[in-house]
Amino acid sequence: MTPVELSRTVLHAVRRAVDAGELAVAVLPERVVVAPPGPGGCGDYATNVALQLARPAGQPAPALAELLRTRLLRTDGISDVVVTGPGFLNISLDGDADGRLVRDILRAGLRYGHSDTLAGQTVELHAAHDARAVVLMDAVARVLRSQGARPRLTCAGPPEDAWVRILGVPSDIPSDIPAGTGTGTGTGTDAPLRPVPAPADPTPLGRDAARWALLHPAPHDRPHIGDSRSEQHLAQRETNPLFRVRYAHARTRALLRNAADLGFTPEPGPLTPEDDGPLTPEPGSLTPEGDGPLTAEGDGPLTPEGDGPLTADRDAQGLLPLLADHPRVLAATAAHRAPDRLARHLVAVADALAPLLPSVLPLGDEKPSAAHRARLALAEAAGTVLAGGLSLLGIDAPEHL
Repeated sequence: MTPVELSRTVLHAVRRAVDAGELAVAVLPERVVVAPPGPGGCGDYATNVALQLARPAGQPAPALAELLRTRLLRTDGISDVVVTGPGFLNISLDGDADGRLVRDILRAGLRYGHSDTLAGQTVELHAAHDARAVVLMDAVARVLRSQGARPRLTCAGPPEDAWVRILGVPSDIPSDIPAGTGTGTGTGTDAPLRPVPAPADPTPLGRDAARWALLHPAPHDRPHIGDSRSEQHLAQRETNPLFRVRYAHARTRALLRNAADLGFTPEPGPLTPEDDGPLTPEPGSLTPEGDGPLTAEGDGPLTPEGDGPLTADRDAQGLLPLLADHPRVLAATAAHRAPDRLARHLVAVADALAPLLPSVLPLGDEKPSAAHRARLALAEAAGTVLAGGLSLLGIDAPEHL
């Protein structure tokens, strides 16, 4: 059950409670947000739907949560529901929830997280005649399309030729200022996009590095272009977040090639051998082509400093919630017109993926096992999320880096 499917399941439970006369709410929410549990939570996902409905229903949130808990426990695919705090529902899925998540990602491919939530909505976007504003508008439009919306773009002036050729913005953006430009959300005309302009011309960085430099900071933050930190966007090292994201993706593609050479393919399942316990591989044992240390600079593996190698199952516990959260991040990016949310999410996925990668392939005389196939599937799923996210930002995800 994906987060989107679980959201629909919870909403269906609310509707059934209303139909049965157990819950009196005049207007039901269009969707229910589910996300990994916060501090004090448990299970695979949590939702605050009971807190949202408590006031309009005229019931205490804990009582409403218990009502919904009873209904959710009768649903196939849900193994347990626990009410915590003021009325949060913490939902545990059946045993193979992680495997199902990986299968769902691999099945959807680069479209994982796309939805029809905004289907039928036309969103008018208008940008100032500024490179960062136009790139921001282009990225917002891409994410809006992934959620089913139909964005219409306008700019205060025709895009410069270099913005089209180098930064990859559309060449056919009309330069009219739409009537009624002001405020709006979802349908109609949004407030004009006016991020803090770049202090220097971003085009010398090239398309990918320039778009990242413009989109990774929040719109109200000044991008580091033209100052002493400008060159970091091109650096092939861990201090460059774009490099970490693209390198992590390239590693997943290399692992798939290397696994094929060893005669095995990805297959979602348990990440650790049932009998032998989690494997702790030697760090730095494999590069994208299997012939040296992990980083481009040859200075050690991309693992948390000072922690040493982590076991495969521990690594996955940090990665899986981030993969499950990807659809919510795309929806939030579209709603807030904030591609920086997606960019930061991709960095978090890449950093959570890095410690798992050395344990994907067999070491020495070890034979490929079901656990190796499962880790390979998880790595492929993470790489798919990274590639899909970069594509929405208008940035290439190379298979070799």
